[in-house]
Amino acid sequence: MNDRRNVAFVGLGVMGYPMAGHLAGAGHRVCVYNRTTARAESWAVEHGGETASTPARAAAGADFVFVCVGNDADVRSVMLGADGALAGMSAGAVLVDHTTASADLARELAAAGAAQGVGFLDAPVSGGQAGAENGQLTIMVGGDEETFAAAEPVMDCYARAVRLMGAAGAGQLTKMVNQVCIAGILQGLSEGLHFAEKAGLDVDAVVDVIGKGAAQSWQMDNRAGTMARREFEFGFAVQWMQKDLDMTLQAARRLGARMPLTALVDQFYADVAALGGSRWDTSSLIERLRRVEES
Repeated sequence: MNDRRNVAFVGLGVMGYPMAGHLAGAGHRVCVYNRTTARAESWAVEHGGETASTPARAAAGADFVFVCVGNDADVRSVMLGADGALAGMSAGAVLVDHTTASADLARELAAAGAAQGVGFLDAPVSGGQAGAENGQLTIMVGGDEETFAAAEPVMDCYARAVRLMGAAGAGQLTKMVNQVCIAGILQGLSEGLHFAEKAGLDVDAVVDVIGKGAAQSWQMDNRAGTMARREFEFGFAVQWMQKDLDMTLQAARRLGARMPLTALVDQFYADVAALGGSRWDTSSLIERLRRVEES
């Protein structure tokens, strides 16, 4: 490949593992780092890449460094300091953060990268584990146009849509909008399905017919059936949605944006967590309604 690049990927969770795999599958030379060494070694065996003992060593000599970890603190731990990815990067390289993190952190990292001639993009993703595995993620990006133009063809390896939304931080702000919309849709879907159950309707039939009209959504298509069957041991965990909504509500307060529904659904997720559902899929909002009825 004439466009084969040296790439590092930091963070091999349920999203990062397949994303890094798509990079290797496209012919890029990939070196990975993961906090749990055994997982990095398993990835290397499966995909034929290399492993490194620190993010800095993974990033050494890389044209692009991709990061996908849990939260702001995790991002700082793998990007900054003597062992962080930035310490191993050379001028002209590009650092891309796929973590759903704060816009403030994105701006901080953009400045840190610029100080040593490294391009930075905040690039949170949507599409979940299935989207990562199938190479069909939607990526919303913040940064400058030149850096985006360089990184877009590489990100295309695991994306169906990649769009520059504005300067550093704009990708994270766009992801906040995404999470707000998902949370509201899931609460509405939960209440609708719960109503159908209480009314004695055939829930599958209800979903089939209304899913062909204006009520249709990705959540309805992909989650209504599992919600009806009380299946939640998969997907995007409640604890991560709580983290995302907390960041969003903090940003909303600073911006003066009124978000009463989001604040309410955030409280509902706290109720689900109290039921033992921190690791349940976000569609488990319906279980909160059922448990109230059953108690």
